[in-house]
Amino acid sequence: MRIPAVLLLVVALSGCADSHQWLPGQSGFNHPIRQTDKVYIATPADGEYGDQVYKGSGRNTAQILYAAFSRRSAVVTVDAEASSYELSLEKAKRSRQDILILASILHWEDRATEWSMIPDKVEVKISVIEVSSGAVISSGIATGKSGIATFGGDHPQDLLPEPIEAFVSSLY
Repeated sequence: MRIPAVLLLVVALSGCADSHQWLPGQSGFNHPIRQTDKVYIATPADGEYGDQVYKGSGRNTAQILYAAFSRRSAVVTVDAEASSYELSLEKAKRSRQDILILASILHWEDRATEWSMIPDKVEVKISVIEVSSGAVISSGIATGKSGIATFGGDHPQDLLPEPIEAFVSSLY
């Protein structure tokens, strides 16, 4: 009788766990980012799923990136509005930044998991660009999926800090 109860408890608790990871992509980077480098974070466009646009998701993503880079670099700036790659690179050059962080929300799905049993999901591509040359130093995708038993209050942005922190720490 104890074994089925323990097994049931293990299965139930595994549904509570979030999963997130960093999927590395391109890496032409041969030297770490210096703490003295000025980092410019371009705010991504808000995420969408079907007809649903998640207002503020781009800003939330930029703030998570800001928190991770601010722990390591003395000067970190976040663009107040979403811009294209070309415009973001131009803004970074004009303001004499060293590194451009360009994020793009590939998937953003905020579900009422506690009653629908459908998990929240998020996927954000992040590219690190040397402003002077326009070369991509490193890139990859931060992914996350919430557990089934969330008890409400969880959102896709809650799945991003851990994989982003792991990525940013690898750059320094």
